[in-house]
Amino acid sequence: MRDIRYLALGDSYTIGESVAENERWPNQLAAMLSTQNLKTEVTIIARTGWTTAELWQGIQASPPQGTYDLVSLLIGVNNQYRGYSVDEYREEFRFLLNKSIEYAGGDANRVIVLSIPDWSVTPFAIGRRVDLISNEIDLYNAINREETESAGAHYVDITPISRDALEDKSLLAFDGLHPSAQMYKLWVEAALPSVLEIFK
Repeated sequence: MRDIRYLALGDSYTIGESVAENERWPNQLAAMLSTQNLKTEVTIIARTGWTTAELWQGIQASPPQGTYDLVSLLIGVNNQYRGYSVDEYREEFRFLLNKSIEYAGGDANRVIVLSIPDWSVTPFAIGRRVDLISNEIDLYNAINREETESAGAHYVDITPISRDALEDKSLLAFDGLHPSAQMYKLWVEAALPSVLEIFK
């Protein structure tokens, strides 16, 4: 059994708002890795509502210790929700991605970025311009994909999975906004090939 240190950075989607701790996607990933003889210790720096700038403040308040074998980054939905500039998002996302690589010992191959889910399909978005929300999410994801690929890190597009919640409400938590444990499981299955590639 190999010991793995895993740092998960993000917002509500990483801290798992409205699901149990073992149902958060980083914790489900760790559980799945344990079946692959990778004993994974998870450190999460994330909070519901955080933007890119607030994530950095959170990191500074509780700095990661040492080098991590795996770092994940999922951030940006709250920038979009608050109507922040996409140029600002690009700059701050790039900064956080570079920090993630730094925490992974300077190895971009040990970093995975997840795309931002599309919350326009949730009951929370009823009465809002859902087409506009969805288009903005796509724009933000085009930015984080471009920056991730440019840096040489792994990119996992979970946005199509999030959009399945339009038809399948079991993919949403009871709050009508955040993913359920079932959706997080699908994210883990999508991310697993990239993660196992790192540790092969």
